[in-house]
Amino acid sequence: MLRNSFLLRTKHIHSLKNTKLFKNQLLIWAQQFDDVVWLDSNNYSQKYANYDAVLAVDAFTSIQTDYYQSFEKLKEYQTLTNDWIFGYLTYDLKNDVEDLKSSNFDGLGFPDLYFFQPKKLFLIKDNQVEIQYLKGVKDELEDDLKKINNYDELQSSNQSNDIKIKLRIHKDEYFEKVNNMLAHIHRGDIYEANFCQEFYAEDTDINPLETYTKLNAISNPPFATFFKYYDKYLLSASPERYLKKEKETIISQPIKGTAKRSSNLEEDELLKSNLLNDEKERSENIMIVDLVRNDLSKTAIKGSIKVEELCKIYTFDQVHQMISTVTSKIKETTHPVDVIKSTFPMGSMTGAPKISAMKIIENLEETKRGLYSGSVGYFSPKGDFDFNVVIRSILYNETKKYVSYSVGGAITSKSNPLQEYEECLVKAKAMRTVLEN
Repeated sequence: MLRNSFLLRTKHIHSLKNTKLFKNQLLIWAQQFDDVVWLDSNNYSQKYANYDAVLAVDAFTSIQTDYYQSFEKLKEYQTLTNDWIFGYLTYDLKNDVEDLKSSNFDGLGFPDLYFFQPKKLFLIKDNQVEIQYLKGVKDELEDDLKKINNYDELQSSNQSNDIKIKLRIHKDEYFEKVNNMLAHIHRGDIYEANFCQEFYAEDTDINPLETYTKLNAISNPPFATFFKYYDKYLLSASPERYLKKEKETIISQPIKGTAKRSSNLEEDELLKSNLLNDEKERSENIMIVDLVRNDLSKTAIKGSIKVEELCKIYTFDQVHQMISTVTSKIKETTHPVDVIKSTFPMGSMTGAPKISAMKIIENLEETKRGLYSGSVGYFSPKGDFDFNVVIRSILYNETKKYVSYSVGGAITSKSNPLQEYEECLVKAKAMRTVLEN
């Protein structure tokens, strides 16, 4: 018989006088732990949201594995734990789902999959925080709250980082690779593929919390993440949801289509309108919507797949994005991990047809994607889940002193290599600003 860990948790609800300050204090307090997942919606108004922010710290149990049979191992761990679990799926779990490989350079060294059951959990909604501690550490709650409330708000220093960002793929080589991909498209091997390039710095020290705070302040995205696993960090300003499960409903919200913002209101509206009516961006988005519908059909009840929003423009601090929302219904007996496995990796980061696109991507890219274009999120005790897409993110291995961020774009028959390159620079701007000041 499975033990229900949910019954092993104490639940306390506290009102917050200053939610912004508490969030800040909570994140500073969390730095003492080896396992930290912080998820922040930055109060972005969205239809499918459970919490404004969530913090999970201090592993009671955990699972770490390479890609081999990773989804089966995660399924077993999630079922047996029957509690909140938080963690990530790297892009390279594609090798578990299909007969694929990942042999490109990896400067970061994140394990392929990692999840943990937190001893301490904070769920923030409006001006309240629900605190759930495993019963073994419930005596620490009052003392923890005192410590949290005693922290001063984190102040960003304006000290310049002496970071020299290098390109893994130089501009001329990028054009060559995009033209190679276009040749595949014109030959009919694929319709679209997401091609990514890495920017990196070696022998570099950064302050992860300060770097995350600056990145988040620039972007204010709905799927921001601070993730720490011992010496490895993800500092993410992701605007994209990969997949969410609410009871029997599955929600996917792929992003395809990006335009820069302008401080001039009229020009900003024009940029937004141009994106909405851009034939290339719309065709990219619609191709991925078809791919998502196909992926969801593997677990969906027949006739339940709906496109709730097609090519809707959402505005963020750094960019305008074209987002579609696709939903489906699953049977109560469908295992939550099977829904993820049957749609992984997300269509917005691969291409169509998916397997051919992933093979071509692997041959043309120079870096193993790892956690970039993977996903961070959680499962609840009831088997619901919510996962983002790891984009607009800085990754850091403290021991190796290696800092990395990657950006990509969808290549279709209408792609112009120079415009694709410029779009990559728009997406990279926030990360570069934060690292180089």
